[in-house]
Amino acid sequence: MRVLVISDIHANLAAFEAVLKDAAGKWDKIWFLGDLVGYGPNPNECVALLQEHDHLALSGNHDWAVLGKLNIDTFNDYAKHAVMWAQDVLTTESHAYLESLPPMLTPHEMFTIAHASPRQPIWEYILDRGTADANFEHFFTPYCLVGHTHVPIVFEKVEGERTYMLHPLYNEPWHLTGVHRCIINPGSVGQPRDSDPRASYALLDLERMIWEYCRVDYDVETTQQRMRDEGLSERLVARLSFGW
Repeated sequence: MRVLVISDIHANLAAFEAVLKDAAGKWDKIWFLGDLVGYGPNPNECVALLQEHDHLALSGNHDWAVLGKLNIDTFNDYAKHAVMWAQDVLTTESHAYLESLPPMLTPHEMFTIAHASPRQPIWEYILDRGTADANFEHFFTPYCLVGHTHVPIVFEKVEGERTYMLHPLYNEPWHLTGVHRCIINPGSVGQPRDSDPRASYALLDLERMIWEYCRVDYDVETTQQRMRDEGLSERLVARLSFGW
């Protein structure tokens, strides 16, 4: 089976559509790692589009916030406003779908998937080697796929040594041998934060155990105009141009 691995769409329909078009014919099933809504202007459309495809999906912290499962006072003002806006526009059908999603799964004998981290599936950010190293004790498969940070990165645990941080090489297939355990982040579809505004995703071939990082341009201006039309924060609008 070939898997399209995506995370953190954040109601950015134009970016989601661009990823699906770019990856067309290269996958059989979607693994979505959470945060379907929040920040962006098209939450209901993104929920509907994901459901059109064979997929499994996780819930992220912004999904929980829109559902009222998190105290949004912990969010910055821009994110809080976007959550409150999404709460007002989310349909009953979209709400029910988001409510059905778990924050963590083991969909394959080789893979655990979690939105944020296996230790704290909704909220913890794995941004450094120390945090990654502590999380290897909280899953038992060779690989764990996470999102949440919006940064494509690999943390590789070499037994008896330290955890290494590896930056992705795009469009270069990587053979997952299982020799070293890894925590792998595909980056964000809808709001990249690695100074590259292109939508980020990955392709995973489970039969050949091949992982490939991919990036694709999308119509950023369309998303930005939709955000302005809905009165969302200009800071959130601007960041899409720069990938931060």
